Formats: sequence, structure tokens, C-alpha cells
Amino acid sequence: MEPLTSLFAVQSKPLLIAGPCGAESMQQLESLVIELKKIPSFNLLRAGVWKPRTRPTGFQGYGVEALSWLQEIRKRHLIPVAVEVATPHHVEEALKHQMDVLWIGARTTVNPLVVQDIVSSLSGVNIPVLIKNPIHPDVKLWIGAVERFLNSGITQLAAVHRGFYSYTPSVYRNPPHWAVALDFKTQFPQIPLYVDPSHICGNRTHLLEISQEAFNLGYQGLMIETHPNPEKALSDSEQQISPDSLIALWNKLVVRNPLSMPSNRLSELRKRMDEQDRLFFNQLAERFKWVAPMADVKKEMGQTIFQLERWREILLTRTQWAEELGLSAEFVQKLCQLIHDESIRLQQNQWNQDSLE
Repeated sequence: MEPLTSLFAVQSKPLLIAGPCGAESMQQLESLVIELKKIPSFNLLRAGVWKPRTRPTGFQGYGVEALSWLQEIRKRHLIPVAVEVATPHHVEEALKHQMDVLWIGARTTVNPLVVQDIVSSLSGVNIPVLIKNPIHPDVKLWIGAVERFLNSGITQLAAVHRGFYSYTPSVYRNPPHWAVALDFKTQFPQIPLYVDPSHICGNRTHLLEISQEAFNLGYQGLMIETHPNPEKALSDSEQQISPDSLIALWNKLVVRNPLSMPSNRLSELRKRMDEQDRLFFNQLAERFKWVAPMADVKKEMGQTIFQLERWREILLTRTQWAEELGLSAEFVQKLCQLIHDESIRLQQNQWNQDSLE
């Protein structure tokens, strides 16, 4: 069995973590691993044995019985295995059955108390751990989970981006919100970041699209749900793919180098963007110089700081300007919101300071 070091080191070679949503039988795992081992980049078998389903009528997994299947698969095929754990009891059983990697699911990452219980149950055990992002786009919870493991001496860590729940309609089950994951990566550049397109998409339609977008952003590999007969899977059948489909997907992906390479052309383009950014911030600072006198006028006239009609006018005109310039209306509206919020804050501070004098 090859060491797992490469899974937990930042490198340019992409890695593949694959396996079923849930371990359903010894036969299922056996047939699946035989096919997956045909992919040179296949490094780790993933399989759920305790399934935290939203409804109690859903497939809950086979628990310890499934661990014994995975233990045998690991021995027969010399392939490391990862399982999800959500309680100290899960950790105890996983270690007893010689699981190589543990992963912390989104429903667990969201609860610091549960994460700490799991960390405490691993005292003295430096087993590799994959940490998925929390259900909602709260990067602090994700960072906190990582810090708890690091503080306990568990250093072989990798992060898995599986998208974030959203109330708004989307073509994805869990929209990726790439900016949140990249914020996390900025905080932990030494921790590899993988993408779980299965949970982001919730179906087979956009798996290639999301996987490629992740590689374009410098992600180091995939954690993808694979089943020998996806349509008959006991859980999440619509988002699992067959080994043949996985091979086809993997072969279509274009891998990008996450490491910055020196280039005169790239350096020149960055220099020009730096110059434009400097001009933009100069203009922004000039704009905020007019906030203070505007606050004085509103106060003298007995008006409120927030003016609804003016705000509507700003959104309308700036959106029109954006479209004329070929800019994204949604982006410009978000930018206007940030600038407006800062303007409100500055005016509030000025009025509060005036009341103290």
C-alpha cells in the first residue's frame, strides 16, 4: 500500500478520491475498486458507513458491518480507505478497523462542540483527516475546525469543498461560492484543497463543469461519488457516476499549475492591473471626502442619513453604467452596496462624534 503523504502535501499533480456515497455490500465495493484501480490517479477509496440523513427513513448506512467490508477491501487491494466520522464512537470503530483516513462532514464541521469531541477522541493519534466545509458559507467555522485539529497535533490535514446550502434557486444542489473556499485557502496555503463536485452539483449534469472550474482555480484533486450501478444506489443515486463515466470525466479535465511561474508577459499585465487598482482606490478615497460635508447638510436639514430614493437612484444609474461598460450588473450592485454601507457607517460615526462634543 502506497503512503498517503501525497494527499496532504501541496503539489501540482491532481489526485482522485472516489467511492460510493454509502458502502452497501462487499460485492459492491469489490467490483468498484477493481474498476477504479484502472485510473492511475486513484489514491483513496471513500465510502460512508454512517449516513447522517435528513429524514430517518433514508438509508442510514451499515455501520460497523460496513467497516469490516472496507477493512477486507483494504487488505485485498492494498488501497487506503477513508470514512466519515461524526462521533467519538465512530472514531473508535474506524481506528479499530484500520481505516487510513477520517473525514469530517459538513453537518459536523458546523458544530464546534462535536468537532472538539472528535479531536479529543483522537488524542495521541496522528491519523490523516479530511475536513469538509460547513453547510452554510461561514469560513470561520471551517477555519475553526482546522485549528482544533492542528492544535491537537494532527498535522496531516486536507480540506474538501463541497459547496454551500442556499435558499435561493440554483442549478446546483449546493452552490460552490468559490470566493469562500479561496478565502479559506488564503488562510491555510499549506493545506491541500480538494473539490467534491458530487455534493455541489447534486446530479451528474454539471460534474465536469465544476471539476474543471476547480482545477482552473488551483484545486489539487477530486473527491467524487462513484457507484458500479448508480441508478440503483441506496442513497444519492442521482449524483453518483459509474467508474466508466469517472474515467471519461477524468480524461477530459485540463490540469492547471497552482504554483506561480515567472513570466515577463504576466508580470507586465499584473503591473498594469496594479496601476489601475491604484487609480481606483485614489478615486474611491476622493469620493469618501464628500461624505462628511454631506452628513453635515443632512443634519442641518433634519434629514435621515439613509435616503431610500437616493439609494434606489444609485442602484439604477450605476447598473445602467455597468451594462454600458460591459460589466456585470450583479457585481456592480454588490460593489455599490459595500460603498454605500461604508458611507452610512462614516456618517453615523460623524453624528455620534458631534453629539459627544
